[in-house]
Amino acid sequence: MSELTFEQMLDESFKTIRNGEVVDGTVIDVKPDEIVLNIGYKADGIITRSEYTNEANVDLTTLVSVGDTMTAKVLKVNDGEGQVLLTYKRLMAEKGNERLREAFENKEVLKAPVTQILGGGLSVVIDEARVFIPASLVSDTYEKDLSKYQDQEIEFVISEFNPRRNRIIGDRRQLLVARKAEMQKELFEKLQVGDRIEGVVKNVTDFGAFIDLGGVDGLLHISEMSWGRVENPKKVFKVGETVTVLVKDIHDTKIALSLKFPETNPWANAAEDFAVGKIITGRVARMTDFGAFVELAPGVDALLHVSQISRAHVDKPSDVLSVGQEITAKIVDLNEDEKKISLSMKALESASHTEEAAEASEE
Repeated sequence: MSELTFEQMLDESFKTIRNGEVVDGTVIDVKPDEIVLNIGYKADGIITRSEYTNEANVDLTTLVSVGDTMTAKVLKVNDGEGQVLLTYKRLMAEKGNERLREAFENKEVLKAPVTQILGGGLSVVIDEARVFIPASLVSDTYEKDLSKYQDQEIEFVISEFNPRRNRIIGDRRQLLVARKAEMQKELFEKLQVGDRIEGVVKNVTDFGAFIDLGGVDGLLHISEMSWGRVENPKKVFKVGETVTVLVKDIHDTKIALSLKFPETNPWANAAEDFAVGKIITGRVARMTDFGAFVELAPGVDALLHVSQISRAHVDKPSDVLSVGQEITAKIVDLNEDEKKISLSMKALESASHTEEAAEASEE
């Protein structure tokens, strides 16, 4: 048997490696775009920036130090320059895929920060394995702008796992739906008509505002926003503001809300505040051919009949009055049960005329 040359003996002192093999090594040099590892082979292992991370232009010297130990996977035993080309990123992705497979099978809830906003959804990374969350599965409501999720840590489940087709799909929506259902159940178990509850304005429309009561939306109709009139809810409420509301009615899963609290009812002291014979000032709120409705207080309108506007003949209220005009009149009738009040400006004219006549006779 012929003796082995020194070079042959040196080669045999090193282990052999194959493409696809997982190896351990020690960092012997780090450059901004390259890591050099001693892997116990006759040639050093090289991990380029693109095979270390998906993050572009990252400086590897800020992530890895000489002396660190690393595990990597062999891509090529000889890269053409006598060095071993390694990948750290792909090995971690494989481990990450295994982690995601287990989460998919166990229906585990995962948590990770959003790394990228894409045209059709969000991208998150679990142990270097990328998960795509379509826009339709991001929330339980339509999200026009997904940019607010950038870098935000979110929870989700894996709803589809097919790494061979590069389809690993995350679903955040079903978690939100499930939580909302649980919150709804808890709320409906304790909520009763007459309760006062704090909520957040979720949406404002021409006919009312939807208030989030904590997983359940209630409707605050425009007619229940005030004892007085509200012309435009959007001028009264803003999305995001907190309000305390009264539960007026509950029907199945629908909740009707109100801001007409009993203690603020303007008719509560009507017998005193709007007693017959009292002279009161109000503003003309609206007019018809038969009279004008005068607002005496928010939620309290009184009728000034056309025949009671003046001692002189008046064809139509609009001939002598205008909406928004402040007038002084005498209360001539009060019906608390029907919430009706009648006014007279003519009565004040008559009283004034009588006083003038009495003064003239005394002279």
